[in-house]
Amino acid sequence: MSLLLRNRAALLLLMFNLFLVFTGIGLVIPVMPKFMAELEISGSIVGLLVAAFSLTQLLFSPLAGRLSDSLGRKPIIVLGMIAFALSEWLFGAAQSTFVLFASRMLGGVGAALIMPAVMAYTADVTSSAERAKGMGFMNAAITTGFIIGPGIGGYLAEFGIRVPFYAAAVAGAVAATITAFILPESLSADQRASSNAMPQRKREKNQNLLTQLIRSYSEPYFPSLVIVFVMSFGLANYETIYSLFVDHKFGFTPKDIAFIITFGSIAGAVVQVTVFGWLLNRFGERRVISTCLLMASLFVFLTLFVSSFWMIFAVTFIVFLSIDILRPAVSTQMSIMAEDQQGYVAGLNSAFTSLGNIIGPVVAGVLLDVNLNYPYTLAALILLISFVLSSRSGRRKTKLSGSGPTR
Repeated sequence: MSLLLRNRAALLLLMFNLFLVFTGIGLVIPVMPKFMAELEISGSIVGLLVAAFSLTQLLFSPLAGRLSDSLGRKPIIVLGMIAFALSEWLFGAAQSTFVLFASRMLGGVGAALIMPAVMAYTADVTSSAERAKGMGFMNAAITTGFIIGPGIGGYLAEFGIRVPFYAAAVAGAVAATITAFILPESLSADQRASSNAMPQRKREKNQNLLTQLIRSYSEPYFPSLVIVFVMSFGLANYETIYSLFVDHKFGFTPKDIAFIITFGSIAGAVVQVTVFGWLLNRFGERRVISTCLLMASLFVFLTLFVSSFWMIFAVTFIVFLSIDILRPAVSTQMSIMAEDQQGYVAGLNSAFTSLGNIIGPVVAGVLLDVNLNYPYTLAALILLISFVLSSRSGRRKTKLSGSGPTR
């Protein structure tokens, strides 16, 4: 098998792994109400379960990224898939709140191991020109998993509310086994040795999460990390209260809400696997990122003023599409800046994403109790500020380089 075909086969396998993981995450949505009733847990506990997953992902992501640089991508991906499978089995078997928390925290560890290593692997086996397309494929797998997960979970729940989680555990174990035997390692022994022999200053930077987050301020990719946090904060804010917002304000039914979210997600996945690479090659990462931030800010704000079903549908569609383009664009930009620290930077990317996913829903819930419109007002404002920062950062880089538009 030629190197090109082998790399493409490896990317397909990674897409399958990501699809499986995020399908498993989505399984919880349709069965959680029955779980709440069966285990007698409150809505606040459900919120804490979501936060526990994101928190453990945040804490372990930088370490996982560094390990993928020093040990290789493949063993970290396999370990992450095993952790995912165990977490799904634990959730299905849970009879107490304690076990549910243990399951979600283990799931967060699994996600922390998988995401940085997969994104770094993609960067390893793609050229600069093909990287945007590769990142688009990975994010399309994530988006598709989120789309498919709730539907599969609802169908399997007909056979018992714990069946979806056992099915995800079995699929995760199978995927881990296939990956262990088939996926080739993308880092050579010399590259792993070079990472292990990095200067002491870089080793110190990798010692703990707080140090990494603080010192990332001085790195050239820090503005992109800020955008990652703002993006995940705004999206988590937007999605957390979306169903409550349209239910309270417009009286939408669950069927209405499912149709809007599913259509928007499918459209985003299609864009990621078709024209995303062309967009970045034609306009550059910075311009695409700035445009998406501006569009997301504008249409989140417009959500406060539209009323008909089809206007809400159109506004939501553009918000989801902007975010679905923005996520892989930022990942591509950071992978280009990362050079020989792909795993480390991918770990920071995952950490800042988790930070936004922890804080966003909490802030949205507090603001929603004060006023129905406040969460989206804040989300629109933060996205607008991020657009301004992104534009200024791009102009500064252009001025320093003395060349054309910065990619």
